[in-house]
Amino acid sequence: MKTVKIIYSILFIFLLASCSPTKITKTWVDKSIGPRKYNRVLVLCVIPETEKELVLKMENQLTGDLTDLGYDAIAANKIFPEGTFVRGDTARAVAALAGKGFDGIMTIVLIDKKKQPYYVPGKVNEKLAFDKLNGFNRYYITVADHIYSPGYYGEEIKYVWENNFYDLIDNKIVYSARSRTLDITSVNQLAHQYGLLMAQSLVNNDILAKPN
Repeated sequence: MKTVKIIYSILFIFLLASCSPTKITKTWVDKSIGPRKYNRVLVLCVIPETEKELVLKMENQLTGDLTDLGYDAIAANKIFPEGTFVRGDTARAVAALAGKGFDGIMTIVLIDKKKQPYYVPGKVNEKLAFDKLNGFNRYYITVADHIYSPGYYGEEIKYVWENNFYDLIDNKIVYSARSRTLDITSVNQLAHQYGLLMAQSLVNNDILAKPN
């Protein structure tokens, strides 16, 4: 059953690659460390306090996707109280992690979130009209209606993300990726698509050794 779940997850990744509004735009990998088996990976989301719902969804979804692929991952919100990880307080974060057995950390950082406009053109008719509009007057009126019908502007939210994977065995960053998300209709959809893409990216870039 576990093997079947992994196969379905991988197949779904390929489907998302062609139609997903979430895309990885840049990736950096430390080639000096090959695929490594991590015994316990923490998934930590660093997002403004105003996005608490998004924090929970993103952490839990990526954790679940890594678990489905056979890795031992834990969402930060499951074991650490709110306010444990404060921006700029590195000493507090290190103290919180001490003795917890983590040898890898995957961070999800919201770099930017903003609305941006997009334009939808007016009417477009892809069908040939010669079979019905055999008179020039009728043809001209119909074509003009399509050409001069105004389009409209809309707005969509653009998210820019950064993911870093920290190897706590050698105490160094071994993976970093930037991605962007457009036109998300729900937080659940955003977390689901993003989690799947990032989990598979860690495997494809030889950060995580494939589970037995």
